[in-house]
Amino acid sequence: MGDIAALEAQIAFVEDAVQALDDALAAQQQHILRLERQIDRLQQQLRDQGARIDEVVAEPGESLPPHY
Repeated sequence: MGDIAALEAQIAFVEDAVQALDDALAAQQQHILRLERQIDRLQQQLRDQGARIDEVVAEPGESLPPHY
């Protein structure tokens, strides 16, 4: 009878550990998704800035001084 109780206790412990790991994995996945969205926004901002810089550089009549 003691062996069954020990096994039940071990199973309960394993179930708790699996649940804790599942919760941690879900939280990490949410964090990764937030970071991916943030990276996407930053990449878009960089592209937009690059396009604005290209427009400024490409404007006629504003040439660089001769020493450049």
